[in-house]
Amino acid sequence: MPMAADEILTAMRAGVPQTDEAIEDFVRGVVDGTLSRPQIGAWLAFAYARGLTDRETVTLTRAMTVSGTTLRWEDGPELRDKHSTGGVGDKVSLVLAPLWAELGLRVPMISGRGLGHTGGTLDKLESIPGYRTDLDEPALHALLADVGCFVTGQTGELAPADRVLYALRNETSTVPSIPLIVGSILSKKLAAGVASLVLDVKTGSGAFMEAEDDAVRLAEALVRVARGAGMRCEALVTSMERPLGRAVGNALEVQEAVDALRGGGPDDLRELVLALADHPDAERVLASGAAYERFARMVRGQGGDPDAPLLGAGTTELPIVAERSGFVRRVDALGVGRAAFVLGAGRRRAEDAVDPGVGVLVEVRPGQEVRAGDLLARLIHRDHETERAASMLQAAFEVGDGPPTTAPLVRRRVA
Repeated sequence: MPMAADEILTAMRAGVPQTDEAIEDFVRGVVDGTLSRPQIGAWLAFAYARGLTDRETVTLTRAMTVSGTTLRWEDGPELRDKHSTGGVGDKVSLVLAPLWAELGLRVPMISGRGLGHTGGTLDKLESIPGYRTDLDEPALHALLADVGCFVTGQTGELAPADRVLYALRNETSTVPSIPLIVGSILSKKLAAGVASLVLDVKTGSGAFMEAEDDAVRLAEALVRVARGAGMRCEALVTSMERPLGRAVGNALEVQEAVDALRGGGPDDLRELVLALADHPDAERVLASGAAYERFARMVRGQGGDPDAPLLGAGTTELPIVAERSGFVRRVDALGVGRAAFVLGAGRRRAEDAVDPGVGVLVEVRPGQEVRAGDLLARLIHRDHETERAASMLQAAFEVGDGPPTTAPLVRRRVA
């Protein structure tokens, strides 16, 4: 018999360890509507205040996973996915999914849209004319069998408990809770039916977890709970002090990802892709350009035209130049991301539209010597909030008298 809501909340308030039954009944009540929004909010607040044990978090994650449809795939090569906690210029998924498929893995990647200054993988891909992120399950099965990878959005039936809890976490200021973050991320990945997961947990000014210690704690919790729920998992803690690559903005990032898939692209993007790929043949295959052909097949399979011009034409460039001579000491990821957001590359609310053509192209890296008047970045705009964005972008660059000490891109591996 299901536990009563007041019984569950009274135990949570008292700090009593939650039984599996209590957590499962809570999640069931979230989905079927028998719990009110205030009751769900109270449970989240108690969970935020006292925390959840690993056992409780595993149970919560499993209950959220089975709260809706769970995808099942035919027998075949390993099913692997990757999740990033979000950053500025992070187009890794666009490169990694087809690279893994070219290496013989199957990659059923369920991705999301961006909010605020962090870009979303689906927003980037939708700058490709015709690309669909709403394929039904039979189409996904056919695409995985034919191409070996897809990148699509979450269906309404996949982990529906997460949609309710995620929205209320925003309303109740409980977003930073590590157990709740873990449940949200892993329930969707488990529901997508993957066997192994690689996590890219960002740290730095442009990351959700700015402090490295907090990012490490999140990475360790994700790996522990994923393994407790039966999924192979490892995590990399990586730097988001500066944007990844040069391009920030949807169509701009797709073009940079294509450059990497064809064997080029920025060094830091290739470095992170190869670190996450963790395969002895990854560097050779990426350099060969073969992964681009796999990407093009995926795009066609999802209704897109990889040969067509990307959406968002008609923009104007505004140069941002150094105000003094010296060394580039910092390119602040948060400042660059906010500038792109102001131009229209991001959204405040999930229902907002994005402009695929606007963004920023960063032309220098930390440690590079510049003279006054040298180009630091190009603002790609459409005469919307241009002055404000230019001011924010200028402030994102620090030029000083000596070169900075730079930290490695990959800070730590948690396995």
